[in-house]
Amino acid sequence: MKSELYKIYKDQVVPALKESQGYKNIMQVPKIKKVTINVGYGRSVKDKAYIENVEKTLNLISGQRAVRNKATKSISNFKIREGMEIGSSVTLRGAVMYDFLYKLINLTFPRVRDFRGLSPDSFDGQGNYAIGLKEQLAFPEISGDAANMIHGLQIVLTTTAKSREEGFALLEKLGFPFKKSK
Repeated sequence: MKSELYKIYKDQVVPALKESQGYKNIMQVPKIKKVTINVGYGRSVKDKAYIENVEKTLNLISGQRAVRNKATKSISNFKIREGMEIGSSVTLRGAVMYDFLYKLINLTFPRVRDFRGLSPDSFDGQGNYAIGLKEQLAFPEISGDAANMIHGLQIVLTTTAKSREEGFALLEKLGFPFKKSK
């Protein structure tokens, strides 16, 4: 069974981008490759309850098991040693990714407090987009018991776009609520 957002992508976004960007082939149209949801532990590196809460939250939000990330090098200013666990992440691809993005656009963003739209400045040079949320409470899966420890999270959308403009056009056509530039 195909996701609702994937149907929108195939039926509406691909033809619209092909026409507006002047692509000759459907394979040239950019698409989303993967979505990575990441939480850094920060000061709570040694707090086991906090780490378990973060992993439980990521599991609920994504429907997949979270992976713990380790530091690749030591940084004395942050009291980080090589091999130390510093965060958790989940990578989504395929139908699960499109289901998550549909839920993010239609359920989560409207629930974010003081939400005025996404910044169009968060694209990198290759058309990938990063979204930072200050608290995980906006997700519908998070209920009262999982909300006792509030933490932020980062969502990174990796696309096949070749530039910021292509990435912006793709996400805008998919329905991401960007702020209007002045």
